[in-house]
Amino acid sequence: MGIAELPKVMAWCLALTLLLEVFAAAALGLRKRDLLFVVLVNVITNPVLVSATTLICWFYGMRAYYVSLAVFEIAAFFTEALLYKYALKPKLNPFLLSLILNVFSAMIGNVINGIFF
Repeated sequence: MGIAELPKVMAWCLALTLLLEVFAAAALGLRKRDLLFVVLVNVITNPVLVSATTLICWFYGMRAYYVSLAVFEIAAFFTEALLYKYALKPKLNPFLLSLILNVFSAMIGNVINGIFF
């Protein structure tokens, strides 16, 4: 995969993340307004995570990719949790909400990507 394919990869990852996290958030009982905020938060965090980890993989290999993925996923978790804390009024703790959504989308996303790619 070359650099020209990065926008396609980013679009795929964002679409899959949005589908999975909005589904999970709706299943947890978040309101429509809160679901929209879940979308907006992921539009901010997902492209940064995907583009950074993809570029790190290209330049430094798979070991660096996995390390950077862990670092960026933790950063995304905290960023999203803090945004949820100040913007949402969910029944769940915002850190628990962020953890559930991120673990769900990462696990299911990796399975789906493993099947198709």
